[in-house]
Amino acid sequence: MLVVGLGNPGVEYEETRHNLGFKVVETLADNLEISVKKKSYKSLWGEGKIDDKRVFLAKPQTFVNLSGKSVLALLKGLGLDTASLLIIHDDMDLSLGEVRIKKAGGSGGHNGLKSIIKTLGTEDFGRIRVGIGRPSGRQDPAIYVLKLFTKIQKEDAEFAISRAVEAVLLIIKDGYEIAMNKFNKR
Repeated sequence: MLVVGLGNPGVEYEETRHNLGFKVVETLADNLEISVKKKSYKSLWGEGKIDDKRVFLAKPQTFVNLSGKSVLALLKGLGLDTASLLIIHDDMDLSLGEVRIKKAGGSGGHNGLKSIIKTLGTEDFGRIRVGIGRPSGRQDPAIYVLKLFTKIQKEDAEFAISRAVEAVLLIIKDGYEIAMNKFNKR
């Protein structure tokens, strides 16, 4: 399985809402002792095993809105197909801290997913949506996703990251149906 966390490269983006996908991959890598430092396929990536299953973890280095280029390069370079792809991304349609799993589907307005769907020519790949909530008032969503979390929000974000890591592990071990039954309850 190829687990790709979406985010923007560069220290100025590290703690922003848009980088929750990166944070999930980094936490997963730490927990599994997988080094995500190989530089190729327009990404930083690494590989390891979970219960005898080969797993690749990746952080595209093309910025969120161009994620399709990295994902395509990773799939081709690693000899994988879209059935083995799991994307982790921030989602404004979910409250901060919520985590949801989808086996396939549209972009939901997320520019990173739009890029991946357009580049791959399919919506048939898994994703874990990590809620960041909507901006208040008339704040531009493009600016909102690049803002830092407040102290209180950071706690909710950390909780969401740990839940998303749990979700990845459950998908790999037991499949999408079981993981969706656990994480998609309202």
